[in-house]
Amino acid sequence: MAPISEAPAIYDPDPQHRTMSSIDQLLTSETVYCRAALASRKRVLQHIAECLATDNINDDELFDALMNRERLGSTGLGEGVAIPHCRTDCTSVRVAFVSLAEPIDYEASDGQPVDLLFAIVVPNEEQSAHLEALAALAQLFGEPSNRQALRACTTDDELHGCITRQLAAQRSAA
Repeated sequence: MAPISEAPAIYDPDPQHRTMSSIDQLLTSETVYCRAALASRKRVLQHIAECLATDNINDDELFDALMNRERLGSTGLGEGVAIPHCRTDCTSVRVAFVSLAEPIDYEASDGQPVDLLFAIVVPNEEQSAHLEALAALAQLFGEPSNRQALRACTTDDELHGCITRQLAAQRSAA
């Protein structure tokens, strides 16, 4: 898969302007995959790396960064959800969302297989905004009705619409 174009910059490297846009504004239809037939954690991370690669970071570098983060401890949260994330030499925050056709072993904290993965890749200089994003995603995925609605989606477009509505509603409620 060829890398998609760099998403609009949502991370400003100037320390006085460091912010991260709302997660729902970062997610594009090109980085949402519904019921992907990926049978292992390694294959899922390869797929994520391929779809988030940019001109300044290739998929091999991105895959290595994601795997190195996983070696520190699984990003599987439980309830079938994982949030793989890493820092790289990218210039902007990149995100992807994948639902799997079949759950995979992910060494999640609850021992359950994973079928919903939200990936976040941030610039090396970014210090805290991604932590807020991780917390927001953990809260969103902690709601059983949100997970159920995402698992019911059958197309990429439907999944993209569902996750962006959930994220926007969560942002509005905050």
